[in-house]
Amino acid sequence: MRQPTFFLSHGGGPWPWMDGDFRRGHAQLEAALKAVPGTLPAAPKAILMISAHWEEAAFTVMTAARPGMLYDYGGFPPHTYEVVYPAPGDPVLAERVVALIEAAGLPAARNATRGFDHGAFCTLAPMYPDAQIPVVQLSLRRGLDPAEHLALGRALAPLRDDGVLILGSGFSFHNLPLMFSGAGRAPSVAFDAWLQAALPSPVGRAERLQAWAQAPAARQAHAREEHLLPLMVAAGAAEADESRCTYHETEYMGAITASSFRFG
Repeated sequence: MRQPTFFLSHGGGPWPWMDGDFRRGHAQLEAALKAVPGTLPAAPKAILMISAHWEEAAFTVMTAARPGMLYDYGGFPPHTYEVVYPAPGDPVLAERVVALIEAAGLPAARNATRGFDHGAFCTLAPMYPDAQIPVVQLSLRRGLDPAEHLALGRALAPLRDDGVLILGSGFSFHNLPLMFSGAGRAPSVAFDAWLQAALPSPVGRAERLQAWAQAPAARQAHAREEHLLPLMVAAGAAEADESRCTYHETEYMGAITASSFRFG
């Protein structure tokens, strides 16, 4: 059966392996991620993960059969640089992804050495703690053109009918200086309200997303848009489908409003 697609706010650093106040600040997000598998029409045959933490000159596909780990964060306890999310890769799916991207006239490349970054493994660990689902990670493209990432999603849409779960991992608000200073509350509320209005109906949604920078508090919410672009891929892959919010809280880390969305 056709899988939905998701844009998931992925939280801060290696939070699933933390404790104390930092872990407790992710309690609502953790519960929402844990609930995702139970909402699917069937267990995915594989996951295609588009993470905000990987950008390349061309859309680049991880092709390794046994991907490693990439600890792309700093200042966390030593044990968080030893965590492993041992999901297998899927080289056959990786080649199909390359073919779909190229067939759409978009640039594609392969990477056989890169490991899962924290946008991928910190999102997947609460959802599939046993790491039993094969995972292929796919990069964003430098330039961060929203129309191009919507087109990428459209190119990947056939995978949904093959049981592949397409996950865009980013964050609905990503301005760390504002968040840590306490000044992010108002802009996160304003931009989240725009997302809640812009995403449910497929009618005109692509146009609204292409013009996202005109939304209220857009550049305060995303001074640089890499954490928003996975949303474009998820929306493009479910272009005719309605969307709904699957995670929403107004006190993420006691500081901002944050959300995740399902398409289809």
